Amino acid sequence: MTERRLTAPEGPAEVPALPARLEPDAIGAAQDTVIGLANVGPTLSVGLVIAALAAAAAYAGLPAILICMAPMLIIANAYRRLNLWAANCGASFEWVGRAIDPYLGFFTGWLMLAANILGTVAATVVLAPSVLAVFGVISSSTWPNIFIASAVLVAVVALAVVGIRPTARTQVGMAAIEYSILIGFSIWGLVLVLGHHHGTFPITAGWFSPSGIDGKGDLAAGLLLAVFLFAGWDATVYVNEEVKHRRVNPGRAAIYAVVILAVIYLIAQVGLQGVVSPAKLQANSSSALVYIANAMGGSGWAKVMALSLALSVIASVGMGVVSLARISYGMACRRVLPPVLSQVNRRFRTPATASVVMGLILVTITWVYLLFTSFANLFGTLIDVDGLLYAAFYVLTAAAMIAYYRHRIVHNAWDTLLVGILPVAACGFLIWIMVKTVQAATAAENWSLIGISAAGIFVLLAVRFFLNSQFFSIQRESASSGKT
Repeated sequence: MTERRLTAPEGPAEVPALPARLEPDAIGAAQDTVIGLANVGPTLSVGLVIAALAAAAAYAGLPAILICMAPMLIIANAYRRLNLWAANCGASFEWVGRAIDPYLGFFTGWLMLAANILGTVAATVVLAPSVLAVFGVISSSTWPNIFIASAVLVAVVALAVVGIRPTARTQVGMAAIEYSILIGFSIWGLVLVLGHHHGTFPITAGWFSPSGIDGKGDLAAGLLLAVFLFAGWDATVYVNEEVKHRRVNPGRAAIYAVVILAVIYLIAQVGLQGVVSPAKLQANSSSALVYIANAMGGSGWAKVMALSLALSVIASVGMGVVSLARISYGMACRRVLPPVLSQVNRRFRTPATASVVMGLILVTITWVYLLFTSFANLFGTLIDVDGLLYAAFYVLTAAAMIAYYRHRIVHNAWDTLLVGILPVAACGFLIWIMVKTVQAATAAENWSLIGISAAGIFVLLAVRFFLNSQFFSIQRESASSGKT
C-alpha cells in the first residue's frame, strides 16, 4: 500500500472522518471512567482470582498487580493518543486499519468483538447465582438461572437503547455501592490480619517480594492472573462519540480506570487474602469473597458481599452490551459488518439496532450454555482464552500508535520514550504473557484460539467480497512530526 504523511488530524480526503451521529456531550470524563471500571467488574474479577493469585504467587499478589499496571498504563496512553487522532466508536479497528493495514484492522475488530462477547457471556452465566446469593438461596435448577439472566439482559439492552445518559447514571449508582462494599471489607480484613485475629494468615515480607513467601511463588503465573484482572478498561473509548471533549476525555478516562483498578486490586488482595487460612481459602475458591465475608462477620455480612458481587456482574453485563453495540456500529459504518448495524435511533441517538442484535446474541448463547452441557463445555473453553484475545488487540493497538506516530519517535527524547521505547516494552510484555499462556493452555484451549482466528479470517473474506467496503482499499496514514 502507498503511504501518505498527514498534518490534518482527521486524515486524508480518501478516508474522510465519519461524522458523529450518536448523542454528543452526553457524559463527562468521570462517568466514562466508571464505564471502563464497570466493564471490567472489579468485585467479580477479585472473586474469581483472589484464591488463585494467592496460591500462584505465594501471597505476593501485590508485586504482580503493580508490575502489570505499568504496561496497562502504557497501552492506555496509546489509546489516549490514538483517540486524539480519530475519536471513533470502532477504536482499535479503525486505528489499526488506517495506521497499519485495513485487513489487520478488521481482524483487530474481530478480536474485540470475540473478547467482549465471551467476557459478557462469562458474566451472564453467573448472574443468577450472584443474585440468588444475596438472598441466601442456592438453586441447582436451570430455569431460574435462565429466567434471571434473560431478564437482566433484556433490562440492560433496553437501558442501552434509551441512551448513554441513563446507562451512565445507573452504572455510577451501582459502582458507588459495589466499590464501597469491596473496599470496606478489604480495610476491615486488613485490620483483622494486622491485629492477628484468630484464624487469620499473617503478613510477612514474602507478601511484598516477587518470589512470594519462602520463594515459593511463581511470578509468571501471578502475572498471567494479574493481566486478566485488568482486561476491559478500554470500554471508555467505545463511547467516545458521546463523551464531552470526545477526543480528549475518553483517553484520559482509560488511564484513570487503569490506576483506579490497580488501587482497588491492591487493597482487596492484600486486605482479604489473609483473612482465612490458605487451606480454607483454596477449599472455597469458587465463592471466595462470600466465604471470606462470612468468616469476618457471619451470614448477614456474607449477603452484603454477595450484593457487591451481583452489582459487579450486572454492571459488567450492561457495559458488555454497550461496548459490543458501539464496536459493531463503528465497524458497520465502514461497511465491514452489515450496514443495518450502523442505524441510529432518531429519538435516543443510540445504536439501537446493534444493541438489540448483540442482546439477542448474548441471550441465545446464554440459553444454549445453560441448557446443553456439551455446549457449556465448549463455551467454557472459549471463555478460558478470553484474556488472550484482550492481550492480542491491546498489542495491536499499541503497534498502531507506534506506526501512526512513528515520525515523532526521533523528534525528542520524550517522544522517543512515550511513542517508541515504552510501547515496545509493553507489547513485549504482553506477547510474553500470551506465549506463556499458550504454553500452559490445554489442547482444547489452543484449538479454541485457532478456531476464533479461522472464523475471523472466514468472515473477513466474506465481508471483503460481498459487502464491497471501501475500507479495504484505504491508504496508510501517519502523523506529522508535530506535538500531540
